Amino acid sequence: MDKELLNSPRAPLAVGQYPHARRVGNLLFLSGVGPRKRDSKEIPGVTLDENGKILSYDIEVQCRAVFDNIRYILEDCGSSWENMVDVTVFLTNMKDDFKTYNRLYAEYFGEVQPCRTTVEINCLPTPIAIELKVMATIV
Repeated sequence: MDKELLNSPRAPLAVGQYPHARRVGNLLFLSGVGPRKRDSKEIPGVTLDENGKILSYDIEVQCRAVFDNIRYILEDCGSSWENMVDVTVFLTNMKDDFKTYNRLYAEYFGEVQPCRTTVEINCLPTPIAIELKVMATIV
């Protein structure tokens, strides 16, 4: 089966050696996507101290930035928002952030309704509070 590595010119660069997405047949598998912006080390909605530790963050700003990055990758890799079939969400603070995240998720994903799993983890590779992993079809 043909496996194609794909990257978006609009999404943030990966923090490791992996593509934004990989196409296998008519499926598109996205690597974990956070809220960073392309060509910037700043993280939307995050205030860091001089040592890079999180002082404060705005989960709504981060969610919206992540959802924008997902859209960029899907579109630039031959799919679309409407073609999402499965979403895995990683939150670093389920207790404080789930309500806001869930409200925004309904706003952005309500019409599409992909399958969804939300997991709390203790940290992510960069100082962010949310990351999404997505599968979509390409038609």
